[in-house]
Amino acid sequence: MAILPIITAPNAKLKVTSEKVKSVDDGVRQLLDDMLETMYAAPGIGLAAIQVGIPRRAIVIDLGRETQPEGPLFLVNPEIVWSSEEFLEREEGCLSLPDQYADVVRPSEVRVSYVDYDNVRREIHACEILSTCIQHEMDHLEGILFVDHLSAVKRNMIVRKLAKARKQAQYATA
Repeated sequence: MAILPIITAPNAKLKVTSEKVKSVDDGVRQLLDDMLETMYAAPGIGLAAIQVGIPRRAIVIDLGRETQPEGPLFLVNPEIVWSSEEFLEREEGCLSLPDQYADVVRPSEVRVSYVDYDNVRREIHACEILSTCIQHEMDHLEGILFVDHLSAVKRNMIVRKLAKARKQAQYATA
């Protein structure tokens, strides 16, 4: 397994729509394993392949032992097949937008069809933080960041902060 570099905003690669995975083979499993190791090292609770520069429809999620005792989730080609009419506002952050957080409103529950690590089609019903996390990561597959759900003023503030932090980091290493 390897720790991959995480792309941070503003970066045009994060706005790319990811391609469907044909089959979960050894190469895709290696990508999923590397993504999981990268997510743990960051540390985070979810990661989409596009965040490591690979435009494939693959997501890893691990909320921890208390809320997800069966271990990490590997979702390949995920599709929301149902979402609740009730909404939930929750603070979100993102490994591609370091140290930036904002409240985002999303359906409180979703049912998602996906292909798992063993290339088996499955379905999961998610609520609370798992629902939010899945929807957040699935947005990445469409080139959508959590800040795209915010007002233009809030979004621009966050993007400017990230650009400033990137410039300061470049000067510090030069």
